[in-house]
Amino acid sequence: MTDDQQANVNEFSCAAIFGASGGIGRALTENLANNGVTVWAGSRSGNVPQEGDVRPFAFDLNDEATIEQAASLMQSRPPQLIIAATGVLTLADGTGPERSYRGLRPDIMAQVMALNTIGPAMIAKHMLPLLDRHERGVFAAISARVGSISDNGLGGWHSYRASKAALNMLIKNFAIELRRTHKQAVVAGLHPGTVDSELSKPFQGNLPEGQLTDPAEAAQNLLAVLRGLTPDNSGEVFDFAGKRIPS
Repeated sequence: MTDDQQANVNEFSCAAIFGASGGIGRALTENLANNGVTVWAGSRSGNVPQEGDVRPFAFDLNDEATIEQAASLMQSRPPQLIIAATGVLTLADGTGPERSYRGLRPDIMAQVMALNTIGPAMIAKHMLPLLDRHERGVFAAISARVGSISDNGLGGWHSYRASKAALNMLIKNFAIELRRTHKQAVVAGLHPGTVDSELSKPFQGNLPEGQLTDPAEAAQNLLAVLRGLTPDNSGEVFDFAGKRIPS
């Protein structure tokens, strides 16, 4: 790693990762902690990296009180970088994305929206106030290219697409609101590509050679994207190469 790269890595002295036990969240935590960043590492299971200055905390996306408690805990060491590395594609019972409108079920749709949209919104609600009003701060949430309405040429995956499209709208809303009080803040969505994780495992069989990304590489890509964003980019969604995804 060059001196310039090291300086970029250390732009943030403290970060908060919600979802630090998942494939991408764990890799983000390890990358930051291994480069001298204090990391608040949140999970439901408690299975988070332990090397470096990692400070575990518990939260549940379906329980706003746990997110509020986590934010209160971090007041003693507020992060400049906040990442909601959370989300679901296949539910715990094996229910996957709907291929047709005939498969829509209100209970499944509610669960997907709760985890992919409402949960990250509650993280933003309680964590955005921790950002310094006069210095650079970044809030990012893992989104997906399939959340783009204008880029949707295949249809299907109704609940997942809808939940990510709604998340992208919230990201835009948060950016507009935060711009009034935090001139240096950036709020962004991130599309990590297809990462070798539990979320993507049921869908890896038909992937072309070379399309599956290792979590460590994905984390490095996403952090590089975040370091390159300015307040002018706030409210947008970017892929792992830094290319803006249309709404």
